Amino acid sequence: MQLQNKKINFLGDSITEGSGASEHPKCYVSQVADLSGAVCRNYGIGGTRIAKQTSASENPRYDLYFASRVDSMDSDADIIVVFGGTNDYGHGDAPIGTMQDRTPDTFYGGLHSLYLSLLEKYPESVIVVITPTHRCDEDNPCGSNKTEPVAPLKTYVNIIREVAEYYSFPVLDLFATSGIQPEVKLMKLKYMPDGLHPNDAGHRIIAKKVVAFLKNM
Repeated sequence: MQLQNKKINFLGDSITEGSGASEHPKCYVSQVADLSGAVCRNYGIGGTRIAKQTSASENPRYDLYFASRVDSMDSDADIIVVFGGTNDYGHGDAPIGTMQDRTPDTFYGGLHSLYLSLLEKYPESVIVVITPTHRCDEDNPCGSNKTEPVAPLKTYVNIIREVAEYYSFPVLDLFATSGIQPEVKLMKLKYMPDGLHPNDAGHRIIAKKVVAFLKNM
């Protein structure tokens, strides 16, 4: 796909917003624009999750789950990129649910609700899904307020893959292919010092992966 002058909406959490980068131009969304010539719009909001939460957060901004923000995005996008799920694992309190769920009150349902909303608003656009990258504490999130037994991050990644496959959305699997694993000390220091948010070099890796993936579609 030729990306020059394409309009791309990026819907995500703190990583999309730019957390970990030293300045906004170094976040992966800005770097995608620089590398591709596309018009990139950043709809990342830190702390947000795909599923609607059962309890209100201290900061109401964190409760702007992904599907609730679709209406506020520009409607003329050629490509939609969805990159989320790590916060659902890390500090979300919504249950995982089942593949049959269609409301945003569970993780499965949040994905279905989001994807259906995107299909309705962007029937002619390309919709792409990105899985979370590896992070520290993948099997036991610190400060979890979940009301059910904690599932590892990989469970959430597998669900993202499963639901995207149901809608036949292309998936950029950064969990499997980013080259970033902060449990490995050298990788953590080089790409993800806090164990969750990529630094400038980590954002650069993500940007290159996104551009290559979109160009090869």
